[in-house]
Amino acid sequence: MTLQANLLGTAEYLRQAQAGLPSTGLTATGNSLATALQLQTDFCVFTTVAASTGCTLLGTVAAATGPCLPVDSIIVVNHGANTLTVYPFAATGKIANGSAGAGFSVSATKMATFVLISGGPDVWAASVSA
Repeated sequence: MTLQANLLGTAEYLRQAQAGLPSTGLTATGNSLATALQLQTDFCVFTTVAASTGCTLLGTVAAATGPCLPVDSIIVVNHGANTLTVYPFAATGKIANGSAGAGFSVSATKMATFVLISGGPDVWAASVSA
């Protein structure tokens, strides 16, 4: 027999899957793809961003290791005091037709949406709020 608690849990999971899994109060770390904070969800709000720090996008299903979600878009909000550098998951990945492994800048008080164009290597389109 299905328990009501299990049904509610499933409903909450589906709601979060549709709305995005939020991570708030994040602190940017590192100054390269190898040392930047690895994102764990598809909606990330940074409140602490020191100069030259950043984060790394999630890997896609095609990625063999590391955090991986079947996502098609990721939202990154920068409520920090400095520009946040967002890196692709792997050195072969690209953001906004940039060089492989290169970071993408999100200014303080801005929000960026990253949309997956293709996986393995990950290629992302990017849109930054005005």
